[in-house]
Amino acid sequence: MSAISAMPVAITQWLGEQAALEEITFLTEFPAQNKAVPLRRATVAVGLGSVEITDKFIENNNGVLERQEYCRSAAIRLRLGVHVPFSDGGSRCHEIFTQVLDMLTFASDLNLRASGCKEITAHRDTDAFVMEAWADVAADFCPAQSTGLQLASFLPKDLLCGSHIANGDIHLTAPQKDRLDAPFRAGTYMGTGAATMSINIGAKPYAVFVGCPNLPPVYANFSSATAQVYYGFATASGGSMGVELTGTGFTLRMGSNWNVGATSPALNAAGTTYMFLALV
Repeated sequence: MSAISAMPVAITQWLGEQAALEEITFLTEFPAQNKAVPLRRATVAVGLGSVEITDKFIENNNGVLERQEYCRSAAIRLRLGVHVPFSDGGSRCHEIFTQVLDMLTFASDLNLRASGCKEITAHRDTDAFVMEAWADVAADFCPAQSTGLQLASFLPKDLLCGSHIANGDIHLTAPQKDRLDAPFRAGTYMGTGAATMSINIGAKPYAVFVGCPNLPPVYANFSSATAQVYYGFATASGGSMGVELTGTGFTLRMGSNWNVGATSPALNAAGTTYMFLALV
């Protein structure tokens, strides 16, 4: 049971490291840590309210629940004592409780099932408003098979390591968040006349649209029965002539080396200004 007993210390340390909660002091109920008197800073005390260990059952391939010989289920109630100075007002207790619960729910791997709080009271000895609250946590409790013990003294080591945030089914990845902040790149470039030219936009695009604002999409030379294309697009599944996606941007084509029939791409004509829009 030592791992469960150590949970308040681990949670207190972890909460104290979160930048969003830097204005709050976190301490444990046991071992007891003294609060400032009179209270000058919002403080949250973390402790254990109750622990219940029950048999763990997992459904097999036939849909039948099987008792796990080496694992149990742990239902843990965390106690949270929220203390705020009188000058902050009683409503600050609820604000802090919400902040802490959101952090534990969405930024840690703790599986919070329920939470609640009691009425706010005034403590004259510390000049503080106090609100007692709780949060129920569900966890697996598995012993080493070689010990033969019914209960082990450890919990999964990733209990507070953020696998909740890493779950791609319910959270955005870092590249996806970047795309929300900057879903496209737009700009211009000057043609060099070379057969190819690469543009680096610092990200792999999903689609690119390129064009010359001063020329028509297709310029036809009727005397030579040829045509030049000054606009183009490309996607992961294909596109028009003259544009190809790369891992960091896109490549442009120019001239007869890339002809389709009598039509050639003209997306890098010397001295010509082009515009591009890349979706990332």
